[in-house]
Formats: sequence, structure tokens, C-alpha cells
Amino acid sequence: MPIHELAALGAATCWAMTGLISAGPAGHLGALAFNRARQIFVTALLGLYVLFTGAWHELTLATSGPLLLSGLIGIFIGDTLLFATLNRLGPRRSGILFALNAPISALLGWLMLGETLSGFAVAGVALTASGVFLAILFGKRRAQMHQWETVKGSLAVGVLLGIGAATGQAIGSIIARPAMETGIDPFLASLLRVGIAATCLSILIQLPIPSVKPKGSLTPKVAAMTALTGVLALAIGMTLLLFALSGGKVGIVSTLSATSPAIILPMLWLRTGERPAGGAWAGAALVIVGMAFIFIR
Repeated sequence: MPIHELAALGAATCWAMTGLISAGPAGHLGALAFNRARQIFVTALLGLYVLFTGAWHELTLATSGPLLLSGLIGIFIGDTLLFATLNRLGPRRSGILFALNAPISALLGWLMLGETLSGFAVAGVALTASGVFLAILFGKRRAQMHQWETVKGSLAVGVLLGIGAATGQAIGSIIARPAMETGIDPFLASLLRVGIAATCLSILIQLPIPSVKPKGSLTPKVAAMTALTGVLALAIGMTLLLFALSGGKVGIVSTLSATSPAIILPMLWLRTGERPAGGAWAGAALVIVGMAFIFIR
């Protein structure tokens, strides 16, 4: 069984669900405040797990440094830019931009880690990435009028934020890969990555800069939804990704974990009541074919 590839798909599913749940609280609190709140919650949750299971005994200087740097770039910078993109462009458009982390990761894996991919794997990566892009680019019909399809502010700025988020995620994965190959507990690795991001965001929000202050108050409903996104995306999704990186190639793992835009299509249909266009479903089918190629590599 391709357990590491399945873990990457599990991460993609968690992130697809998170994209829907996050739209409301992220818009209410602002990207920075929303991201900090959920990271603090997840840090506490992971800290309890690591403390009671004794996983903290696995900490070494050799693994801690790269994982902290990975969290700084991949979560502190990458996630914050992602939710800023989500606030501007909505779940569908932010999804395709974030999916760019797959080809970026594959390129970095080849350049920095010397990874090679078989012919089937290369074809699978190409088909999966193409399907993801197709599913998002043709995911809207003219009749669709949901607020998530509205662009807020400059489209160009939103695109740049999304590309920045994808690049941060890709670099974070590359940095974390060697540390995960040592066999470190994925939950401990997640704690280090999320913890450093939560610390940096907490410091940033304290600065006398109006643009980084929370936009709204943390109501009980917003707090509950924010905590749920943290559990799904960081405690479960990110841990699944780190486990996948411990035994899978960066390019393949990143491509499979980037299938969220295809996975989110039926979720969007259920949530908004608006059926995605035929091209979106064709893209999702292409993703499935691509994954099949990757599994038989």
C-alpha cells in the first residue's frame, strides 16, 4: 500500500475542508489574527500530546533547527500569505495559486535534493497538476454569483500573495524533508513548526502597526471555527504531510497534497448549492488519472 502517498491525499482533503471553513473567520479576524489564533490552539494541543507520549525525548539540535526554519517559512510566511489570498480571491482562486507549490517543490527537489522521478511518476505529476489547474480555472459558470467568487481589492496583489504562499510552502517542505527522514515523530515535528510560527505571529501583532491588528473580536463561534480549522489543517493535515515527506519524494508528495482544488469541488457544491462547470469535473477526473500513474510508478 502506498501509505505515504495516501497520507498526502489525506492532507489535501483536510486542507480542502479548511478552505471552506476558514473563509468566514479569516475574513472576520483578518489573516494574521486568524492564523495566530489557530496556531496557538494547535501548539497547545500538540504540546500536550508530545508531553504525555514522551515524544519530546526525540528532540535533537540536528532536527530542531531545520524544522523551526521550515515552520518560519512554510507556516508563518506561507500560511499567512495564503489566508490573505483567501480573503481577497476566495477558496477557488486561492486554491489554484496555492497548487503551484507542487511544480515548485518538484523543481526544488531536483535542484537541491537530487531527486529523480520515473517516467510514470513524471507523467503522473504532470497530469495531476494539469487537472488541478483545469478544475479551478473552469470551476465557475457565469450563473454562479456566490460571494466567494468576488475579488476584493487588486487581483494582481491577490495573485502575488498566492504565489508567495505556494513558494513558502514549497521551501518549507524542502527544508523539512531531511529532518523527517530521520524518523522523528511527525507530531513533534508539527509542534516545532507550528510553535515557531505562532510565536512570530504573536510578536508581529504586538507591534504598533495598524494593518496587523485584528479586524474583529474573537467571538465564541469564530473561536470554535478557528480551532476546527487548526485541528484539520495543522494538527492533522500538516502531520500527514510531514509523515508523507518522511518516505515519499517531495515532488510526488507535494503534487498529491496539492489536489485540494479538485477535492473541494463537491464540497463547494454542497456548501453553496451551485454546481461547478463541466470543465471543473473534467479536471478532477484528470487528477485521478494522474494519481493512478503516480501509484504505479
